[in-house]
Amino acid sequence: MSLIQTLDKESHTITKAVIYTRISSVAQSEKGHGLQSQETRCREFARMKAYAVDQVFSDRAVSGGIVTRPGMQAMLSYIDEHQGTASYVILIDDISRLARDMKAHLDLRDAIANVGARLESPSIEFGEDSDSILVENLLASVSQHQRQKNAEQTKNRMRARMQNGYWPHPAPLGYKHVAKAGQGKVLVRDEPLASVIQEALEGYASGRFQIQAEVKRFLQSQPAFPKNRYGNVTDEATNRILTRVLYAGMVESPIWNVSLRKGQHEGLISYEGFEKIQARLKEGAKAPARADINTDFVLRGSVSCGCCGHPMTACWSKSKTGKKHPYYMCFKKGCEAYRKSIKRDKIEGDLSDLLEELRPSQNLLDMTLAMFKKVWDHRLMQGKAIAKTIKRNLARLDSQIENLLDRIVEANSPSVVAAYEKRIAKLEKERLILEEKQASIGKPLGAFEDVFELALRFFSNPHKLWETRRFEYQKLVLKLCFTDTLTYCRNEGFRTPQVAVPFRFLGDFIQKDKMADREGFEPSRRSPAYTLSKRAPSATRPPVL
Repeated sequence: MSLIQTLDKESHTITKAVIYTRISSVAQSEKGHGLQSQETRCREFARMKAYAVDQVFSDRAVSGGIVTRPGMQAMLSYIDEHQGTASYVILIDDISRLARDMKAHLDLRDAIANVGARLESPSIEFGEDSDSILVENLLASVSQHQRQKNAEQTKNRMRARMQNGYWPHPAPLGYKHVAKAGQGKVLVRDEPLASVIQEALEGYASGRFQIQAEVKRFLQSQPAFPKNRYGNVTDEATNRILTRVLYAGMVESPIWNVSLRKGQHEGLISYEGFEKIQARLKEGAKAPARADINTDFVLRGSVSCGCCGHPMTACWSKSKTGKKHPYYMCFKKGCEAYRKSIKRDKIEGDLSDLLEELRPSQNLLDMTLAMFKKVWDHRLMQGKAIAKTIKRNLARLDSQIENLLDRIVEANSPSVVAAYEKRIAKLEKERLILEEKQASIGKPLGAFEDVFELALRFFSNPHKLWETRRFEYQKLVLKLCFTDTLTYCRNEGFRTPQVAVPFRFLGDFIQKDKMADREGFEPSRRSPAYTLSKRAPSATRPPVL
């Protein structure tokens, strides 16, 4: 019988052991430093000391050294409940498994002492004499230093990669990390999500989406875009997409003091387009986001009353038979048309006829296409001159940045240095935009016919896109064809609309150049010059065409 067993027998208590194991990450288990290996060492140590192992407690992927860790709490509670029935020893594989900073180590040692247990390990001999306490504290301090050093090295490596244009953090929506030879993990497009986000960014930058709520509705309509547990896209997710410079092909980290720079990944929008988005966000929304916008009434918000000019509202009305009918109406008190309903089919049918009237003749489209082709070729020739100008501007910016850097070296005042750094950051942004333009100037995205094909198809027949009856397409038609709210009279129909520049240009072109002569080619009876000129002028403004 061992000496310890004899002492326990004389004191009428039995020495029992509980094992505590911990790993900070799943990777430790994969590298062979898992819970099982720690438990094996502690059980071997218990056999050598003739301890009976009572329970094993573990914490998995819980970093730090906090008393409230689940496994540690369960172990302390278990020992506290069994006090008096046995003398308990807590076995740990290494002092770093207990805690990885000095304060937490001392807190845990006090908590263990409070439940009447003692701590032992096959790696270190714990004791209450001054020398043992010194060794224990030194080892705990070394463990803390090791953890802090590893964190510093990891941070420095990640910062260095970011300085080289790589994104070391988890990939955002629309990207994924792919290992490339000689580069490590690089962000690449994650389709189809990347194309969805790209369309949202470009749409907001170009004005296709006027407010953030429209971007949110677009993302909501895309099956590929992830939703929350309620099946919705949040305002926070929408704003995060619109404000992350990573989507412009750039990287920066103010926390790590990494200034804005060109990234090693493909952007989903140009940096110039990203800057437009930020400017629009600072301006604020042009209209409040409506919670009741739905696909039942596409003209809501786009048509106003012809009597008072107040925006029309829309609703469903139930008849005596219980059947619902859709109506538009004016709710402006004092208006002659107050609460006088207009059938949805009537007003939307009149708009369909109005779009038919905007359709130009094929001869006029061919002439317009030829004019655009000449302008296209002329712009390509201008590209070389613009490229030279950009090159000179880049040289000027480099010179200014170099001069400011020289001044920073000579400056002694922190406020002056901060002012120079702010100025340099501004010049760096200008340089990024110029470099982006230099890379694309004089290089069209494709052939003229390919680039203008979709635009010409819409331009030749906007009514066709309207007749698809898809809500987002119909909203797009309203934005592209008309520059202002449409005015509708119950008895007269639509007043003369403010049509977009291309359609206005065609109408003016026909009138000024007298292209209505039947010799040669004739404007269609549904062309803007033929039909819109016959409409009654607006009561509030003269006709445009």
